[in-house]
Amino acid sequence: MAPLVNAGTSGNLSVALRIAASGLLAVADRHALDDALAGAGVTAQTADRAAAREIAYNACRRLNLLDALAAGLLKKPNPAIDPLAKAALSELVDHPERAHMIVDEAVKAIAPVKAGAYKGTLNAVLRRFQRERETLLATAQSTESVRLGYPAWWIARVRAAWPAQWAEVLRQGNARAPMTLRVNPRRTSVEAYLQVIRDAGIEATKAGGAALHLARPRPTRLLPGFAEGLVSVQDLGAQLAAPLLDVRPGMRVLDACAAPGGKLAHMLELANCELLAIDRDAERLKAASDNLERLGLAAQIRTADAGDAGTWWDGKPFDRILLDAPCSASGVIRRHPDGKWLKRESDLPAHVREQSRLLDALWQGLRPGGKLLYATCSIFPDENQRQAASFLSSHPDAIPLPIAPQFAAYNLASELHCDGQLLPAAFHDGFYYALLGKQAD
Repeated sequence: MAPLVNAGTSGNLSVALRIAASGLLAVADRHALDDALAGAGVTAQTADRAAAREIAYNACRRLNLLDALAAGLLKKPNPAIDPLAKAALSELVDHPERAHMIVDEAVKAIAPVKAGAYKGTLNAVLRRFQRERETLLATAQSTESVRLGYPAWWIARVRAAWPAQWAEVLRQGNARAPMTLRVNPRRTSVEAYLQVIRDAGIEATKAGGAALHLARPRPTRLLPGFAEGLVSVQDLGAQLAAPLLDVRPGMRVLDACAAPGGKLAHMLELANCELLAIDRDAERLKAASDNLERLGLAAQIRTADAGDAGTWWDGKPFDRILLDAPCSASGVIRRHPDGKWLKRESDLPAHVREQSRLLDALWQGLRPGGKLLYATCSIFPDENQRQAASFLSSHPDAIPLPIAPQFAAYNLASELHCDGQLLPAAFHDGFYYALLGKQAD
């Protein structure tokens, strides 16, 4: 969608606020935040784009709080003011010591709209928040969903699924995501690359397997050897998939929902195999192809629906199949905070049906004695444990295989919950894995 206001290139907070406001307006219209930020920030300086992303992400983490504050401060909704007011209010919540500058820059940001007709209104709204800050925040946060920063249905599901961990799961979902690297063993070693980045002044620690945690996130262009394929960015939890599937040289392997290609590349880094990668999203597959080229890897890549095997399968069975299934993405919500507000509880049954459809279709292509890894980035049991249990009950030739040893290899054994669930924590996102073996004839 079109940005609220053209961002310009002035290199200041007003520009970042305008870009962030465009992102919030897009979310209100049920569009993805990152797409909107990219479109609105096309002409902006790099620093402005980075600041806008930070503002917009922070605002999305507590969007219902900002909705409540705006509703109390504005006489009636106004799409010309609301998004910018919320972006500025989010900054005022975090940085009261910078209140004067934030208000001035927000007023400057709205000045081009309707020849400055809204400058006075926005100025009054933000200054009233300054005066009545504690009262307004206390009133808004009297509701549990606002206080915790999630829709009420989300909180209820997490509490029911994880009664001992629910509060920490929600807290982690509102935290900033860690940045973890996966070292490419075809180009270097974990120890060698760790020394390279330490020599470059980048603080990092080993995390098990091929993973390195960075103390502070940074753009990939600043990572030594990234362009040359020495490393990729991949969450620690996501790095479990390829080792779990245990791909061996010469095997015939299918990555059924491959884009954007992180797990695909990891499998190829671990073994020379005949790998077919398919996905319905041609644009995201292009990104996967570009990533393989950067890493010096190759796979057969096709745009196709994994559940419609007649359009892509040659009838020759696979030794290994990875199904990284479409899901609610509830385990990676801190990386996509707009997801809390774009997703509805009513979406879950459709996800479950699609996962079941894909499992049934792909199982036919697995050879007896082969393995299929079912994976999601969800924390909801309907998509995970219950989905796997349903599949096992309806497929007598399927047997569950152990996954704990790989979790132990990545120092995550103590964080393995309830048959394959990894809940969000400080150094990894939330993922679910079910490794299914097909009994030999």
